Amino acid sequence: MSLITIKKLWKKYDDNVVLEKINLNIEEGEFCTLVGPSGCGKSTFLKMLLGQEAPTSGTFLLDGKPFPDEPGIERGIVFQRYSVFPHLTVLGNVMMAMELKESKFFGKLFGTKRKEAKESAMKMLKSVGLGDAADKYPSELSGGMQQRLSIAQSLVNKPKILLLDEPFGALDPGIRADMHKLILDLWEKNNLTIVMVTHDLKESFYLGTRLLVFDKVRYEPQAPNMYGALITYDIPVGDTRESVLKEVEESIN
Repeated sequence: MSLITIKKLWKKYDDNVVLEKINLNIEEGEFCTLVGPSGCGKSTFLKMLLGQEAPTSGTFLLDGKPFPDEPGIERGIVFQRYSVFPHLTVLGNVMMAMELKESKFFGKLFGTKRKEAKESAMKMLKSVGLGDAADKYPSELSGGMQQRLSIAQSLVNKPKILLLDEPFGALDPGIRADMHKLILDLWEKNNLTIVMVTHDLKESFYLGTRLLVFDKVRYEPQAPNMYGALITYDIPVGDTRESVLKEVEESIN
């Protein structure tokens, strides 16, 4: 059974069709990259996987069961903008993710549980290269370090699925290359299934094991919102990389 099963999925906002006829199976351990023109529904699709949006119609399953209608710990997410708490230290940010999981009412752990959470948080910070920055505040970190912190927050509760919404788009090329290496390392070591939205086609081929291209193939000038985007390419990334790169690039530009 696939980890994620999607059949005949549609997403509409009133008369505005965003996505139509989406059929997709994602297996555990895949790294799926999503590309396509701006406004074609990639981020909306990611929000549905997170639980922030619900499909209008169609089959939408996680582990064979209906997708949860709200975000949960089995799915972590990292955005382009760093989703960190500025008033907390680096360690405090990661511990907060654990405390909210264990104690939703108080948002605080005590005694042995707090000690265990601190140890787990430090272990995660070391895995993303922030072990020496545990006592710093987000404002003292570079952009790349803040994004490492966001990743640590998302992974500390050991989700099955990691969702990435253009997480490296605002980073300088050198820092971006370091982040690529980090996310691939974490993907392999944590047995993650990753779904990532990006506008960088080369990045999508470099990181992903599977490339999904979203595009609107039907267009009615008199009713531009009548049709939605669908998956026009579903490409296993490997030896075909170079042969399809130009064709896909032309189709989304």
